[in-house]
Amino acid sequence: MSEWIRRLRSQIGSELIFVNSAGGWIEDDHGRVLLQRRTRDCEVWGFPGGVMELGEAAHETAVRELREETGLEVDPISLIGIYTKYFQTLENGDQCQCVAFMFRMRIVGGALTVDNEETFELQFFDKDAMPPLYSEQHRQIALDALSGTGPYFR
Repeated sequence: MSEWIRRLRSQIGSELIFVNSAGGWIEDDHGRVLLQRRTRDCEVWGFPGGVMELGEAAHETAVRELREETGLEVDPISLIGIYTKYFQTLENGDQCQCVAFMFRMRIVGGALTVDNEETFELQFFDKDAMPPLYSEQHRQIALDALSGTGPYFR
């Protein structure tokens, strides 16, 4: 969790807040999509990304988070969409309206790395054989990315 969110939560508790994040759709040379499994005990997958830090631009967040969570160096190619009407209640009761900026990314360096802290598995999947995604927001991102048009504003 971001330090600024920790400070905010110490003041307002679990009340509903906006949480801005950014992530990336990455394809390998075979056109397969990179997905991340974030928890040890669960078989749900999602796109790598994370919470914006204060003063960061959305594309900077996506690049930083993908480096931290996957070990890959990436450059943004295009905006897939901005996703704003999604709500989540975390295990600790914190409530969020999740605002996500999703980018199509190109790998420019690095190597896939699983840290077993934020990331427990990384795998490239064929677009027509992706596993279930962990949230409605990620399922919509996948549909939008696969459509090849956009950007979308949801």
